Amino acid sequence: MTLFQLLKAGGFIMVVLIAYSVFSLAIIIERYIYYRRRSRVKRVEFMSGVAKELSKGNVSSALEICKNTNTPFASVVLAGLSLSGHDEVVISNTMEREVTIEITRLERLTSVVGTIGSTAVYIGLLGTVFGIMRAFQDISKSGSGGLSVVINGIAEALVTTIAGLCVAVPAVIAYNYFVKKVDGFITDMELCASEMMDLLSVKRK
Repeated sequence: MTLFQLLKAGGFIMVVLIAYSVFSLAIIIERYIYYRRRSRVKRVEFMSGVAKELSKGNVSSALEICKNTNTPFASVVLAGLSLSGHDEVVISNTMEREVTIEITRLERLTSVVGTIGSTAVYIGLLGTVFGIMRAFQDISKSGSGGLSVVINGIAEALVTTIAGLCVAVPAVIAYNYFVKKVDGFITDMELCASEMMDLLSVKRK
């Protein structure tokens, strides 16, 4: 079947699924690039550099490392290190707030992909139900039609189910990937915050 025939067979539901597909693909590409750019630096290497500068007493150099590193955990460390000399509770709370802010940025639009992945199949099935109902209505109006006519009608109706699956499967895979990436970022941020508190405690002593 050509694209026009697919659209004609699926009707309005097919248009919705195509819109779902385009929207989902745009988010997947944007999030993938965002995560890739913010995961180029490894946490261990970053914290080693910060710890080395702090051991020398170069707080300004450690701050520069944080500012020049485009990762969520660098933003968390920067928030804590900027308050060097303040009470530990204040520093800890500031880093916790920064973790929350970064999580919000990391999870941006990921729930949309998850929603598309979980609903696209049902929308496709809805289109199939409408298609089958339309096929039987056409048969009842014409007053004729054998098994081949029924089969052709059902075959056309199943197009939306196939389209729904084609949209849902990549979306679900992408959403699971996003969840795993965000969990990894959260772990790195929490470890960096903990290490930062230890470094500041040693610095005070």
